[in-house]
Amino acid sequence: MLTVAPDALRPWFAPERPGPLVFEHVARTGNGRVQVDRWPDPRVVIAELPGNLSVRGDPDCLPPDALAGRSGFVDAPPGWLPALRACDPRVAPWDRLIAVLPADTAVPAPDPAIRLLTPDDAPALAALDTDSAWIAETWGGVPGMLAAGVARGALVHGRVAAIAVPFYVGGTYEDIGVVTEPGHRRKGLSTACAGALVTDIRARGHVPTWSTSPDNTGSRGVAARLGFVHEREDVLYALRTPIPTS
Repeated sequence: MLTVAPDALRPWFAPERPGPLVFEHVARTGNGRVQVDRWPDPRVVIAELPGNLSVRGDPDCLPPDALAGRSGFVDAPPGWLPALRACDPRVAPWDRLIAVLPADTAVPAPDPAIRLLTPDDAPALAALDTDSAWIAETWGGVPGMLAAGVARGALVHGRVAAIAVPFYVGGTYEDIGVVTEPGHRRKGLSTACAGALVTDIRARGHVPTWSTSPDNTGSRGVAARLGFVHEREDVLYALRTPIPTS
């Protein structure tokens, strides 16, 4: 596979829609990479972020070793499933729910205690729980997320308690990711952080979206409290990676 600049490949992932905007995030933030089976006239395009991939094109033209050593959640049309199973016989579907926040839905004014995180907050995130570390994956890790200035967080006694971040950034949509550290759950911090992030996303002229699994009642509850409404059902394919349990 050849790594190429993403500019000419946007039509492969158009139209942009709410959900896993892997390609758009790579193209707009510079994190990750886009690869093709050949250039010019590619037949297969793979957009990749740590732990997240999006594939388009003809699965019959996927080079045999194109996905060797790669793992994560794959956004792909249904016709790609046989090719993914040829790479990993244990590949499994992960059902997803996609929601959008209507433009006329009001959210509470941001809590002053929920603030934009900066590189100065790195020590507060140094002890981030292993199960929460995924929140920074699409930004190249915690340093990249803090340098981008896009994360809203709640700090308690000098340590991060909850974080909300645009997990994917597109030209129209921004998909929200949020985590709360185990010792601070059921205190409303996820809702407060995500609500503050909604204000930031709207200020950028974008539409906030929410992706979760049907069995993640906590995430669904936060989305409902903020006014997100169901847009569609979707699926990702878990390639060499376990499906999270809620």
